[in-house]
Amino acid sequence: MRNRILAVSCLFVLVLNLAGSAVGDVRSGRSAPAQAKQLAALLPAVDGIVTIDAKRFFSAALPKLLAANSKLMGDVTRGIDDMKADTGVDIRQFDSIAAGFTAKKMAAKDYDIDPVIIARGQLNTESLIASAKTASKGRFREEKAGDRIIYIFSPKAAIDKAKKQLPAAADAASADKLIEKAPKEIAVTVLDANTIAFGELTLVRQTISGQKQPVSAELSSLLAKKESAIVSFAGKVPGGISEFVPLDNDELGKNIDSIRLVYGNIDMAADALLLNVTARTMQDAQAKSLHETLEGLQIIGKAFLGGAKGADKQVYARLIDGAKFSARANEVMLDLLMTQSDIDILIAAIK
Repeated sequence: MRNRILAVSCLFVLVLNLAGSAVGDVRSGRSAPAQAKQLAALLPAVDGIVTIDAKRFFSAALPKLLAANSKLMGDVTRGIDDMKADTGVDIRQFDSIAAGFTAKKMAAKDYDIDPVIIARGQLNTESLIASAKTASKGRFREEKAGDRIIYIFSPKAAIDKAKKQLPAAADAASADKLIEKAPKEIAVTVLDANTIAFGELTLVRQTISGQKQPVSAELSSLLAKKESAIVSFAGKVPGGISEFVPLDNDELGKNIDSIRLVYGNIDMAADALLLNVTARTMQDAQAKSLHETLEGLQIIGKAFLGGAKGADKQVYARLIDGAKFSARANEVMLDLLMTQSDIDILIAAIK
């Protein structure tokens, strides 16, 4: 499942590597958080939703997160600039993104995760499609869906290019496994002059279908808990999720498997990163048991890291100590504040 999720996260980059778009001057009067909520409403029925205020992430959050590591910030900036030079697309010009995901269990510890992503920003979608068709060198086909056209591209060229650009120290075997999980096709369609939808073909079809099953009202409502957040998420938790966590405690496994929904948000204040995660169980008693278990683990973590000497371990100790758990009815909440100084310590250690 982990490799599949990583492959899905590469989908956006693969699409951009196939497309050399002209950037237009189209702007929306809506704020980015409001746009993201609007885009989420366009998704079909999915198991999970993530919305991103992309403009704020690139302009404010990313520079703060990487402030203590100029080399890493330079690498990220060069990567974005290289993508712009290669494709004509500057991902910093996306205002808002809404991504939907479906999860299908294939085997023990293996879920097939399929995405559909809707992105809106300062781009000319018609130019993007035209350039993508040219760059694909014929490796695409078209499918009519009502009054729209879906363009289905092969990401093979982008994958081959990515393999050639791997650093010498990269783990080739891990890279091959990741590439194996990459989608064989990427479907793209234009929603309006500055909005595109792309991802797994069936989900893209559903996105533009006039008879589609709408996105869950329950998930949509959970996204609105903090509309100003940079990232908001809400999703159904598949059964048997405890399989992915090495557990010796059967009670903890039962508590994890009792979780039905997870939702929350990530935001940045002037000098801190703020994380809120809420787990919703089927029954109040399950939430109480989960809450008690998490508080017990917090006590163990404090004892284990209380005398830590390394700067990074001291950060982890502060995070564990500062984690705030609370319970209400059938929900367990985690609130975590990570100061800029602690972020700097961890980021500076990345080589």
